[in-house]
Amino acid sequence: MIDATRRPAGHSGPFVLSIDVGSSSVKAALYDAHARRVEQTETRISHRIHATPDGGVEEFAEHLISNVETANDGALDRSGDLADEIAGVGMDTMASTVMGLDADGNPATPIYTYADTRSQQDVDTLKALIDEAEVHQRTGCVQHPSYLPARFIWLQRTNPEVAAQVRQWVDPATFLYRRWFNRNDVPASYSLASWTGMLDRWKREWDTELIELSRVGAESLPPLADNSESISGLASPFAERWPALSSIPFFLAVGDGAAANIGSGCVSPDKVALTMGTSGAMRTLLDDPTPTLPFGLWTYDLGGRALLGGALSDGGSVVEWARNALNLPADDLTLDAALGHLEPAAHGLTALPFLSGERSPGWAGSATAAFNGLRVTSTATEMLQAALEATAYRFSKVWDLMKPHISNDASVVASGGALTASRYMSQMMSDVLGTPIQECLEPEATSRGSAILALHGLGVWNTLNDVSPRLGRRTDPDPSRHELYLNDRIQHEKLYQTLVASASSSS
Repeated sequence: MIDATRRPAGHSGPFVLSIDVGSSSVKAALYDAHARRVEQTETRISHRIHATPDGGVEEFAEHLISNVETANDGALDRSGDLADEIAGVGMDTMASTVMGLDADGNPATPIYTYADTRSQQDVDTLKALIDEAEVHQRTGCVQHPSYLPARFIWLQRTNPEVAAQVRQWVDPATFLYRRWFNRNDVPASYSLASWTGMLDRWKREWDTELIELSRVGAESLPPLADNSESISGLASPFAERWPALSSIPFFLAVGDGAAANIGSGCVSPDKVALTMGTSGAMRTLLDDPTPTLPFGLWTYDLGGRALLGGALSDGGSVVEWARNALNLPADDLTLDAALGHLEPAAHGLTALPFLSGERSPGWAGSATAAFNGLRVTSTATEMLQAALEATAYRFSKVWDLMKPHISNDASVVASGGALTASRYMSQMMSDVLGTPIQECLEPEATSRGSAILALHGLGVWNTLNDVSPRLGRRTDPDPSRHELYLNDRIQHEKLYQTLVASASSSS
């Protein structure tokens, strides 16, 4: 606990509480007026998304609710007297994630996450009913199991009893705000709404065609507002539980990817955020709110600007899978050293890293992971190396699609533990992309981004980059390795076309 008479060195108020609801943990911490985390205040609670054999990836609503509220308890307790200087709350949450509420406003379904692939059949049904290209331009999203239209149809088809109980569909953050403020009219931000695949980005309202086709009434979706809007006045018992927060503004939550861009300083087309946690993404923030999109990329709303990029369902999850399935070392340094002793793309293996289906750029939701070329001499470390190279190849395709929209000399800023914790992965990613990568030294870029949005909403910051993030080592590409990877990527693409693209086109 912090005593105000012994304020942490270098920190100045006002402070904001940042709440980050991620796919592997919930974090809450205080940030000061310069978006510097007050280290002693961070509370992190791990949670596990539950996978089912049929492609389900979900979380129990009551578990996530308890974890977020316990994280808030911890951060406020550790803040001590500094809690009285909290001026606002910022929040981000897993995007493309939704839960159904019953007539009493209680969870009627699990929390369905972005990685759930059970609605692939319903994606195919939707594609036959719409002009895919036009809907992609209108909503910024393609039809895919990670988005909500097909998920709504899937639930009605497979579990009509549960679907009939749902009166409201909300993201986890909007549900928590409704719970904490005892209000049923709390809006969702345009940011989170755009991540559902159901926001008309031209009109900034729920998409009429997709509402009709997914057979959910407009009244079952929350009202919408900009993420700069806030709500205040905690209801009992939360006003008593968190007195320091009882009357301060809680700014509407944004998608975790948007927060990560802001936290890593990637708020203009001359900087591209490369994030790898459990999943992975590459994004930039454009001034144009409605850019024309190539197939393969998405765009989401952030304060009336376009967050443009692509995402992979599997990033660091590839490493975790290999550790568990192939009995590889749990220690990062040991595993990094083992990978570093291998020559790049010399294993004779070609991999597809789709443990949770594919998102960008091919959007084959039913894709599965595969290895081609396995021999008696193939090792577990080589299998992981091939899978990581394949992950980098998927990012390189997103990078190629983004180039017309970004500056010619745009820099890549890396964040996320799966990337920054591994020198091997950073070097390999730089070599594959053929561009330098700068490490973001902010320990939690996503949490920092939510704090910045709160500071900006309070008027403490004039822009989203008043204070630039701390940047660390720069990794430059090796030209010879870049050429080697370009050649190996051809074999990867051939396997992709054979096993994924052809299967998707015939389904």
